Amino acid sequence: MMESKEIILGSAYLAPVSYFAALYSCRKAYIERYDHYMKQTYRNRCVIASADGPLALTIPVEKSSEGKCAMKDIRVSEHGNWRHVHRNAFVAAYKQSPFFDYYADEFNAFFDRKYEFLYDFNMELTQWLCEQIDIQPELVPTSEYMDAGEGILDLREAIHPKKSAVDMTSFCRPVPYYQVFDSRHGFQPDLSIVDLLFNMGPESLLVLRDSTGL
Repeated sequence: MMESKEIILGSAYLAPVSYFAALYSCRKAYIERYDHYMKQTYRNRCVIASADGPLALTIPVEKSSEGKCAMKDIRVSEHGNWRHVHRNAFVAAYKQSPFFDYYADEFNAFFDRKYEFLYDFNMELTQWLCEQIDIQPELVPTSEYMDAGEGILDLREAIHPKKSAVDMTSFCRPVPYYQVFDSRHGFQPDLSIVDLLFNMGPESLLVLRDSTGL
């Protein structure tokens, strides 16, 4: 592990465990604002463990009039009452987890407030999650599209829903931990960080420590 490492990450909604394993390992993380927004990424989607297996929760965004739009300019849509849908999904999935009630009030507050921009919502959630887990990377929004210089590890494309845990072994090793439905579905690696937090609470830090490959 190299705690002085600087990394670049994409913006992500309740990012997977691998994302936070990278944050655990670094001193400074640049969170890209100027990459082109793409669908079917963690920018607006997280995956949790439901009673029926993995469940993807997606934040609807407003369509841009331009062909390509920078992540920083993506606006959250109010379509489909998604905040209510997501909150109900978290309750259904984690109400029986050991630590859900402990974090629920502060966590739910994020869904009571309407954020205009997806990047801002993601960033505030990420900062709160880092505080709860007790990791202290410096999170730095980029001021332009960032080229990875010497000594900076670029993970913007490495953490993606279509990539398996095997693809990420260079910086993250999945470590099994207790999950509510593991007796039904077995351990499901690299779900949203809230799966780890609600199930393991303060011990999430130890899981991230053992998961990091940096």
